[in-house]
Amino acid sequence: MHESGEDYIETIYLLKKKKGMVRSIDVANELGFSRPSVSRAMGILKDNGLITVEDDGELVLTEEGLKTAKHVYEKHTNLTKFLMMTAGVSEEVAETDACRIEHIISPETFRGIKKYMKEHKEQ
Repeated sequence: MHESGEDYIETIYLLKKKKGMVRSIDVANELGFSRPSVSRAMGILKDNGLITVEDDGELVLTEEGLKTAKHVYEKHTNLTKFLMMTAGVSEEVAETDACRIEHIISPETFRGIKKYMKEHKEQ
């Protein structure tokens, strides 16, 4: 999946947790994208079996979409904590950098970071 698709899926996931119901306009507002851009992206996510769009416009993550969203969010949160812990940067800087890194990090490196975090959690 492309970086933008991961961003959309993660945004739908987080908005659903926060608001309970998510529509394309909510995603557009959250990401600062135009409604046509988001509409096109939602069509791609739907075609890829990651979301369904209900009759009332609600966006619903499929089982595969939810799995993908949780994985992207896990990378984001772990990377944010890791950067704050090891680089001593602010949460804002760590969040911004984690958002970039989460799309390109290898599974092996991410496993290593998770292991490091687990081993150094108490310190």
